[in-house]
Amino acid sequence: MTGSSAGAQPAAEPVTVPADEAPFDPAVPWRKSASVALRPEPFGALVYHFGNRKLSFLKSKPLVAVVTALEEHPDVPGALAACDVPEAQHPAYVTALATLARSQMIERR
Repeated sequence: MTGSSAGAQPAAEPVTVPADEAPFDPAVPWRKSASVALRPEPFGALVYHFGNRKLSFLKSKPLVAVVTALEEHPDVPGALAACDVPEAQHPAYVTALATLARSQMIERR
């Protein structure tokens, strides 16, 4: 053991989870980050975050539509329904949006 005696219990300290590691909650309102620009492409869009300088690719036009529509709906399921995403595909879209949230491309409203 390094830096503590055997049998000693470490002090209990609060654990802070960084915002970009918080679990993605599709039930809350989301939006494209104000620091993000979408550039339409034939495959979907390039997404660039001017703050953290991350570049991402949205590989489908329906996903671009969902990201754009997030601002107008109270939650992710509402945006997915408004963009006519088949319910069977909702889990894949939620996973993609969670990835975008972790990279700060979308944010809670």
